[in-house]
Amino acid sequence: MRLIKTQHNRRSFLKITSAASGGMLIGFSWFTGCKPDSSDPVKEMVAVPNEWFDINGYIKIGDTGMVTIYSPNPEIGQNVMTSMPMIVAEELDVNWDHVVVEQGPLDENEFKNPQFAGGSLSIKLGWDALRMAGATGRRMLLEAAAKEWEVKVEDLSVSEGIISEKNGTRTISYGDIASKAVAIEVPDEVELKDPKDFKLIGTSQKNVEGSKIVTGKPLFGIDFKREGMLLAMIEHPPAFGMTVKDFNEAEIKAMDGIKDAFIIDTNYGEVGRFEKTAFHKLIAIVGDSTWQLMQAKKALKANWETKGDLENSEMHAQQLVRDIEKGEVQETRKDGDTDAAFAKAVKVIERTYTAPFQAHNTMEPMNFFADVKADKAELIGPVQTPKALREGASKMLGISEDNIIVDMTRMGGGFGRRLYVHFGLEAAAISKKVGKPIKLIYSREDDMTYGIYRPAYRSTYKAGINKNNNIIAYSAKGVGFREGAIWPNRFPAGTIDNYEATKLKSETNVSMGAWRAPRSHFAAGAEQSFLDELAELTGKDPIDLQLELFERAKKKPVGEENDYEADRYAGVIKMVKEKANWGVEKTGVFRGFAAYYCHSTYVAQIIDLVMKDDEPVVKKVWCAVDCGIVVNKDAAKNIIEGGVVDGIGHAMYSEIQFKDGASNHNNFNSYQLIRHHQAPKEIEVHFVENGIKPTGLGEPGLPPAVGALANALYKATGKRYYHQPFDTKEQKQYNAEGLLG
Repeated sequence: MRLIKTQHNRRSFLKITSAASGGMLIGFSWFTGCKPDSSDPVKEMVAVPNEWFDINGYIKIGDTGMVTIYSPNPEIGQNVMTSMPMIVAEELDVNWDHVVVEQGPLDENEFKNPQFAGGSLSIKLGWDALRMAGATGRRMLLEAAAKEWEVKVEDLSVSEGIISEKNGTRTISYGDIASKAVAIEVPDEVELKDPKDFKLIGTSQKNVEGSKIVTGKPLFGIDFKREGMLLAMIEHPPAFGMTVKDFNEAEIKAMDGIKDAFIIDTNYGEVGRFEKTAFHKLIAIVGDSTWQLMQAKKALKANWETKGDLENSEMHAQQLVRDIEKGEVQETRKDGDTDAAFAKAVKVIERTYTAPFQAHNTMEPMNFFADVKADKAELIGPVQTPKALREGASKMLGISEDNIIVDMTRMGGGFGRRLYVHFGLEAAAISKKVGKPIKLIYSREDDMTYGIYRPAYRSTYKAGINKNNNIIAYSAKGVGFREGAIWPNRFPAGTIDNYEATKLKSETNVSMGAWRAPRSHFAAGAEQSFLDELAELTGKDPIDLQLELFERAKKKPVGEENDYEADRYAGVIKMVKEKANWGVEKTGVFRGFAAYYCHSTYVAQIIDLVMKDDEPVVKKVWCAVDCGIVVNKDAAKNIIEGGVVDGIGHAMYSEIQFKDGASNHNNFNSYQLIRHHQAPKEIEVHFVENGIKPTGLGEPGLPPAVGALANALYKATGKRYYHQPFDTKEQKQYNAEGLLG
């Protein structure tokens, strides 16, 4: 065990509230004072208490022994609603079958840190705080039992919610002692379990909402209803750089089922990172049903004005793809003298990689409920950044944040799309205008043409090789809209004496945002494809080449700001090599390897594919993952599998193109996502067991899949794949200038 301080300021962190039912309520701020000193929820095994107390940010213990644990972070399918409460339950030492899990509301007074889903940070940031909350509850219950029996706490033990005398026969349940624990002083510090004593963490537990999901219970924002609620839809300008002037308002209002139609403007001046959008002025239509609203949208006759440069969105196929030098430098690193080293090299290889804009395309349509009154507002829906929504709504509506409620529903996919809160603000603006509760719903076309796209990227890699087939010079330069997909301090930084990396950005009027594993998804594919080709040029096995570089990083690293641990990086490569039996050739099977580090996690993958009717079929993917302690093995395996499928599908098929500032793709008839028959037939996931604190897991499984796929495709077709999408049947052609044709 180790001691951990329970709080910086006891009363700002923990409090005890007396419960009328005799239950114990332990309120805690999940993310404060976290630093150490150096699926059916209602179980038949325990009765439901007579009363539950819906107080945000609390562990609730009923007089029957049932425990409610609130999960603070948004749930977008990464299963934190199961994993985060598991951490609390482990330290509380309660029977998981006696736990009820509920989504916690947004309440910064209790949580003391942003509640969000993004950056693969939920478990990483919450680890100590969640353990501390459970351990504090366990200690207080033990002290209450010790006082009741007039013994020392050290004379007691607890297992699965039952407190026992170590040298006696008495036992008492959490439910029976909870009413006495409310008088116990909150301890200054508590002991956390030694990871070797974990009984729940590291096991496989089913999604706590799994049965509700598969039986169609109303969990998602699109399911939410309120009596008297109207529905709303929007129409945004047809192209980036345009805005609405007016429309046939009277005609639309006269249509069946239409209650109102008007122009809303959500632009209120200075906005935060997650409130930005390309379209502030929109046509809003309010009515009784989505069918009537969609008919009204078809009848719209709007006058649009050009306010910006329509050609600006074309830079994807002009400035960005053609001229990397025009970008604005954001970050650079230079070790040694690359110019001199390239001059001495006997072989030089230079390759350029590109990726197009891509849409998020969450399965659940974009939607949000809003009920705005004169001095208060209630916003309910699927959002990854609820605090940003509340802040933005407060500025736009002129209502104090204290009077704005934001509740999170389960999300049918996020991938970064629901980080950006404009759709919640639009719902609030519409509700304010009509003076009634409304639910805003986007069509697929609305969302796919709205923006918040994955940026387009272009990167050029160059390497110099000496007569001994060793790499003596290496450079990487990449540009992207908003930010380039180059990480100057990541591998192979630290492994080559003469090394240079430059990240640049370019501007556009297309609205863009984070897309699963931002920048890393492209950087990994480009880097690992280049290294595979470099290995071939030097006559080395691609895995051996990278392990050779990591040996250099371990023994004599170049520089001091290398953003990875060479041992852990090499560890997953060695693991996947062993698990996949790399080096053993199989007739008709083509193999590709890639590894990447992002979100503090290391992942290596090997893809086996075959060709059938000139189309690639991914037979199997092996994954080795070092993410520290795995909380829920089922969830961890599932999220890596999902990342692999997502990475392969988007690299193979997906892209957004533009003409005159407008997207050429508005639905799945022209924008292809991976189909079931195109997904890998088998994915095998292995985790490194090292006892390190958990790191990110939602995103790191995706990036290496792109590189492993490109390298396997090369083995199968004899052709290198430099430009996404890779689709071998309808591969895009590039002219002499490298422009998309």
